Amino acid sequence: MKVLVVGAGGREHALVWKISKSPLVTKIFVAPGNAGMEEFAECVDIAVDQIEDLCDFALEQKVDLTVVGPELPLTLGIVDAFQKLGLKVFGPSQEAAKLEGSKAFSKELMLQVGVPTARFQIFNNVNEAKLFIVDREPPFVIKADGLAGGKGVLIASSCEEGIQVVNQMIQNRLFGEAGKRVVIEEFFTGDELSVLLFTDGEKIIPLASSQDHKRVFDDDQGPNTGGMGAYSPCPFVSDEELADIVDRCARPVIQELKRQETPYRGLLYVGLIMTEKGPQVLEYNVRFGDPEAQAILPRLKTDIVPIMLEIANGKLETKTLEWDSRPCITVVMASRGYPGTYQSGFKITGLEQIKSNDVVVFHAGTTREPNRDVTTSGGRVLNVSALGDTFKEARDRVYEALQKISFEGAFYRKDIGKRVFEKTGVK
Repeated sequence: MKVLVVGAGGREHALVWKISKSPLVTKIFVAPGNAGMEEFAECVDIAVDQIEDLCDFALEQKVDLTVVGPELPLTLGIVDAFQKLGLKVFGPSQEAAKLEGSKAFSKELMLQVGVPTARFQIFNNVNEAKLFIVDREPPFVIKADGLAGGKGVLIASSCEEGIQVVNQMIQNRLFGEAGKRVVIEEFFTGDELSVLLFTDGEKIIPLASSQDHKRVFDDDQGPNTGGMGAYSPCPFVSDEELADIVDRCARPVIQELKRQETPYRGLLYVGLIMTEKGPQVLEYNVRFGDPEAQAILPRLKTDIVPIMLEIANGKLETKTLEWDSRPCITVVMASRGYPGTYQSGFKITGLEQIKSNDVVVFHAGTTREPNRDVTTSGGRVLNVSALGDTFKEARDRVYEALQKISFEGAFYRKDIGKRVFEKTGVK
């Protein structure tokens, strides 16, 4: 069968890599793809938001299944457009994708069905937001309502800072139209947790747990990013706790969307924080996490393609998933200046030195020049993932591999998975 993957980042490279292992698949296209995906797929020069062109391509090539990686085309209605043409596609409808496309929509839905989450207020007026802030105790979590590439969440530690943030978002359009409306919510402390699950709108199969690292610098310092690294599984969460989180934090929303006749079909990401009050939902994403996918998919032994086909057909038949018991750690190599302004076009060296079967380099922001050199083309450039019999072995392997790769301005966090070692006493 022929598969089309939509996207160009590290998550999509991980999906292409995993899909390529399926005996069902004879050909993979990726639109637009990147330099790393060329090993497994034919890259097609169509942007993720060119929905009509993607439809035409899938029809012309008789694509059997389309897998949508990023959130933007999902919120633009790519699934609806493909389905109208009788094309099989993995991902939620445009209406269901509002879970990520609008923070206000998802928070109101959580409140409606009793999902544990921070108290919040929604504002599109600067003065009303300021009045709310000066009447409350900081810190505040301030979120752009729309899509902001993983950067639309800011934490204000004082009322003055909170006022400055809402000015930047609503008035100065720091995140463009995505920030014309904001959600202000209470601040929680605790370990963050990512729970991903497959669902056909009724049945649910959770994937292995993982933990993302959002802040750009070591020790969780600096601004939020799309993610600087992740590991799987999260050893602080038992299978029983994971099942309870699914029942309390995901199932009510999935059931309500089905009741509203907009069933959620695809991969649902639940971002949580483990607090003294128990798990609290921070956000929903309507696609695989990035870089969580790069830590989870190397551990997944089950063929992913039949699961995606089942969900695309509206009926999830698979009962369980088989996992590699070994942990996986993935670390992001980024361009100097990320998540702010950065330069691109720098040659990447050392990729050919990564020869271990337990280490995979997923390309996130790369391109191949006419002379065949691979160069940087994004803020997050590479994701290096390593499996190990222990977390220590996985950590040692990933950081050993990172030292072999270089490009001008490259940097990465040195402490991915640190909480595991602190809590387990591993050195």
